[in-house]
Amino acid sequence: MHKPGSATPDRFAAQERFAEGAQFIGGRLTKGTSGRTHAVVDPASGEEVLTYELAGVEDVDAAVAAARAAFPGWSALTPGERSDALHRFAAELAECAEDFARAESLQCGKPLKLTREFDVPGTIDNTSFFAGAARHLQGQSAGEYSGDHTSYVRREPIGVVGSIAPWNYPLQMAAWKILPAIAAGNTIVLKPAEITPLTSLLFAQAATRAGIPDGVVNIVTGTGKEAGERLVGHPDVAMTSFTGSTAVGKRVAEIATATVKRLHLELGGKAPFVVFDDADLEAAVNGAVAGALINTGQDCTAATRAYVQRPLYDAFVEKTAVLMETVRLGDPFAAGTDLGPLISHVQRDRVAGFVDRARAYARVVTGGEVPEGELAKGAYYRPTLVADADQDSEIVQSEIFGPVLVVLPFDTDDDGIRLANDTPYGLAASAWSRDVYRANRATREIKAGCVWVNDHIPIISEMPHGGYKASGFGKDMSSYSFEEYTQIKHVMFDNTAVAAKDWHRTIFGDR
Repeated sequence: MHKPGSATPDRFAAQERFAEGAQFIGGRLTKGTSGRTHAVVDPASGEEVLTYELAGVEDVDAAVAAARAAFPGWSALTPGERSDALHRFAAELAECAEDFARAESLQCGKPLKLTREFDVPGTIDNTSFFAGAARHLQGQSAGEYSGDHTSYVRREPIGVVGSIAPWNYPLQMAAWKILPAIAAGNTIVLKPAEITPLTSLLFAQAATRAGIPDGVVNIVTGTGKEAGERLVGHPDVAMTSFTGSTAVGKRVAEIATATVKRLHLELGGKAPFVVFDDADLEAAVNGAVAGALINTGQDCTAATRAYVQRPLYDAFVEKTAVLMETVRLGDPFAAGTDLGPLISHVQRDRVAGFVDRARAYARVVTGGEVPEGELAKGAYYRPTLVADADQDSEIVQSEIFGPVLVVLPFDTDDDGIRLANDTPYGLAASAWSRDVYRANRATREIKAGCVWVNDHIPIISEMPHGGYKASGFGKDMSSYSFEEYTQIKHVMFDNTAVAAKDWHRTIFGDR
């Protein structure tokens, strides 16, 4: 298999690298068999960078068969042996980091400085974490809990995992799904979004180069309707992990229920950003702009609803608008670019629709437009600040997934926390205050899987990520993710060799 060198082109040569196909099954690239092709498009220019054959049902079946065949050998390795393989994997990723950064920027439109400093290093760190965590899988110690019996708990892998990853963080989402699954001894078939398959394929190839056996990691690149639904419903897939919208998550759950699969869902978000009147205003403004515009706002944890206590409200709106206007849109590969395009023109138009409809009931303070000139060829949209919307309005309640921040005032602390909880979602939130008691109350009462204090967005491999309410259930990252990818077995020993006879007498009497 080709191993990338240190020299890389200005933009990742996707068509050349995936000439053999965009499916990775049993350790090699193959072409899809659906009879249909799909184009990966650079959202910054609108140009096609890869045309490939989509996966069909037969490809999903082949990938599941490869994963099933690899499972006995991989699951039988000691935790230390799997750990060694993952350490080699982390080293391989580090060696090819620039390849990953350029491929991710090309397919997603992310600024190269973001993929170099956030997406790729975060993925390598996740891999290193799970390399170590693989050695700490454990059940519970033995004990005599019932007469002359000794009990203990085994933690075991589940089998073949079928995972579906979204287009907003293709590399990191692939890592979040693949790493805990294989560290725990499972094998996996991952379906990336068909518009962003490049780094998932690179990730699987790197795993193979690192010595992870063929069939442990497989990638099928196809549509959700065909490849995705077949993967979720496949009888040989023991677990489904899905990240995406709440609406699609409901469909995934419906299909998985038919075969009683283990299910892990990380769904939509509408993160509140609660600023109390004693907050550091400058810090909050900077946090709001960074938190709202990360990945062009295409982040389930992005700051989308800023609730600002009334004494700070006007100043917050003014300063946030001024700072947003300094954000530089441009070519993702240019050093001075702060913000890239949205993933597609379809997504850009969807975001613009939310803002345009909001003009009837709210104030668009800045942004709210497609830039002119060269940037109009791409899926760009200016950073947008909307103020004075009603709590029950569409722009406050619905997930926009774009560079749009809505700001609303509140009066009492009770009001701020109530409004923060007043959407169906509960993935992430932040609270801004200098008062530790006030902040602690917010972390306790805001219903979300992560609550930052005086910050918004940072994540670390050692801590869990996952939601409450309509944002799904289950955890990515951290040792908590092993709860998703393992099953628990109670083992019980009769220490006397006569207990079974005693039970027989108790139930049936003497014979």
